[in-house]
Amino acid sequence: MLSTDTNIYIDVQSIENSRISSLDENNIPFGRVFSDHMFIADYKDGSWTDFKIVPYGNLSLSPSAATLHYSQTIFEGMKAFYNTKDEVVLFRPEENYKRLMRSCERMCIPKMDKEIFMQGLKKLIDIDRKWVPKSEGSSLYIRPFIFASEEFLGVRPAEEYKFIIFTCPVGTYYAEPVRVKVETKFVRAASGGVGNAKTGGNYAAALYPAKIAQEEGYHQLIWTDAKEHKYIEESGTMNIMFVIDDGNNRKIITPPTGNTILEGITRQSLILLAKDLGYEVEERPVSVAEIEEAIKNKTLKEAFGVGTAAVISQIILIGIEGNDYDLPAIETRKVSNHLLKELKAIRSAEIEDRFEWMEKV
Repeated sequence: MLSTDTNIYIDVQSIENSRISSLDENNIPFGRVFSDHMFIADYKDGSWTDFKIVPYGNLSLSPSAATLHYSQTIFEGMKAFYNTKDEVVLFRPEENYKRLMRSCERMCIPKMDKEIFMQGLKKLIDIDRKWVPKSEGSSLYIRPFIFASEEFLGVRPAEEYKFIIFTCPVGTYYAEPVRVKVETKFVRAASGGVGNAKTGGNYAAALYPAKIAQEEGYHQLIWTDAKEHKYIEESGTMNIMFVIDDGNNRKIITPPTGNTILEGITRQSLILLAKDLGYEVEERPVSVAEIEEAIKNKTLKEAFGVGTAAVISQIILIGIEGNDYDLPAIETRKVSNHLLKELKAIRSAEIEDRFEWMEKV
């Protein structure tokens, strides 16, 4: 194991001609424009090795690479952005490392030392810091991922892997509030499966039911439990939160994470922030029936998805068993708007980083 003060050697192969002139900060499509470089490491002969930063480009991969056949792959999503001090900062990167390692364990992928992840990440962003956009609501999206690269068709954990980090400047993810449908037929994840690992197969399995929902006029789905479709789990690719006010008390409720729900870093942060601001937060099972009743009796004041890409994505309509329910106007949503404003202020250094979440590159 590397010690916490060990510097790894990273071979840097710089691009000859930067593509930064092609970036229009006022018109950045999500996930379409990629920065100049990427970080690569290989796992072979029992250890992670060969650390390098090279120009972003295509990979040479065998058709028999294990990941193409058995989906042994995991990834993370995180962001870098400028704060008001003109510093490039990261939001809780060690939490992304920890979650990546949990995904490694579930998918039988060899873990790596934190120094490999953190030093490769920071050096890559430092080299490509000109790609961090400064326009309102924009950021540099960061995609670390690991996949099985061994040329082998046997069904077993691979013995060779690649770890890659690449980045892309992005604008606002969900610019508009979303319409969602409660899914009661298809399943995102079942107990005992890989729902709490950030692995590609989870997302592939969600594409078809999401496509059907979009054809019906919804933006995304609210996933329910695999056994009874009785309890709410996630919203699309995000965790979900509700604000219920019964006249005596206003509280935030959110499903607990477990082996079917991904433990979101934004979710975790918003829960800590909400409690610090004096809000009551309940992490407990949330039934579809409870939410439908709260909508009908007008005690459901807010519903929103939370995640890296959108931070907070407001839900304006929920479809339940053929009935569409409109939710309160966005401007009336005191809790989520307060949380978003406070989190943005912490990330931009407008107020004190009292949780020590931000890390400068």
